[in-house]
Amino acid sequence: MSKRDYYEVLGVAKSASQGEIKTAYRKLAFKFHPDRNQDDPEAESKFKEAAEAYEILGNDEKRQTYDRFGHEGMNGNGFSGFSSNEDIFGAFSDIFGEVFGFSSAGRGANRPRAGSDLRYNLEISFREAAKGAEVNIEIPVETTCESCDGSGAAPGSSKETCPQCGGAGTMQQSQGFFRISVPCPRCHGAGQIISDPCDECLGRGTVIKDKDLSVRIPAGVDNNSRLRLRGEGEAGINGGPPGDLYVVIHVAPDDIFERHGQNLIISREISMVQATLGHRLEVPTLDEPVNLDIPSGTQSGEVFRLRELGLPHLGSTHKGDLLIEVKVKTPTRVTSRQEALLREFAEIEEVESGKLTNKAKDFFKKAKDKVMGE
Repeated sequence: MSKRDYYEVLGVAKSASQGEIKTAYRKLAFKFHPDRNQDDPEAESKFKEAAEAYEILGNDEKRQTYDRFGHEGMNGNGFSGFSSNEDIFGAFSDIFGEVFGFSSAGRGANRPRAGSDLRYNLEISFREAAKGAEVNIEIPVETTCESCDGSGAAPGSSKETCPQCGGAGTMQQSQGFFRISVPCPRCHGAGQIISDPCDECLGRGTVIKDKDLSVRIPAGVDNNSRLRLRGEGEAGINGGPPGDLYVVIHVAPDDIFERHGQNLIISREISMVQATLGHRLEVPTLDEPVNLDIPSGTQSGEVFRLRELGLPHLGSTHKGDLLIEVKVKTPTRVTSRQEALLREFAEIEEVESGKLTNKAKDFFKKAKDKVMGE
């Protein structure tokens, strides 16, 4: 008897997406599940027919071959259908977990599994973030027990096949019309038991130890930057690879600089005389101080930019800038001599388009020399 078209079996179009194909199969698997149709001899064959269709159409490579050559193209591709319902349950355990509300926790319980990733919060100084650093940390990690090489069994002994489940890791239970697999209560899905546990790890196969690590902090890191140290997480299970360690950076604030991305900002006060006549201001940087020439007529709140004196960009030779915000300080107290000079200045001040005349500037300079010379 010739086989029906797989798209027809699942009731989907040839242009159906993988999501539509999976949904169609789930509905048919639920509809024709043998435990729900014990009085219908045809249900089991339809159950297997749907599983075979999904095995082909649910795999992009097999689907392409089927679309080109039909059933003939599937001969010799390594798939000859399912011999039993157990094969179907094993192949599509995730599907049946979604449909019937159970998981295949016991399946593959002894397969190697990667260890868990770890997180470590590291606070560094502002200067360490700016320049980069090597920081030593100590972390408690779960590592493979050296006494039993991770088996959990005492040296000279080994794990034994679980007598209750026969090593399957699962037990069959009936719930109404359904027969489902649940983890074995004795071995908890492992399929093996340890009669003589290791004294060092008490049968777990792992122990907690403090581990010293050196972490390289790249220059220019910011708050919440994450550094990944491969293989420095918890030990794997059943010979699986270890997890990774993620170091999350927290940068302490600085007393001098305020950070905006890779730019640095500082504020500096100058007197109104310095703002009027101009001034050479010494400015701190991440290295040696530099001089900044403040031009005459500078207003309070003006910002001056010194390029490439900020923080490095990660993975680049370029740096941010240093921004200097100038605040003009108005004196709150003046001497009688200073007050007299300011009043004299006010009398001769002439403003042209917001600029002082040369006469006013000359007076201000002479006044500055007199006051500073007191």
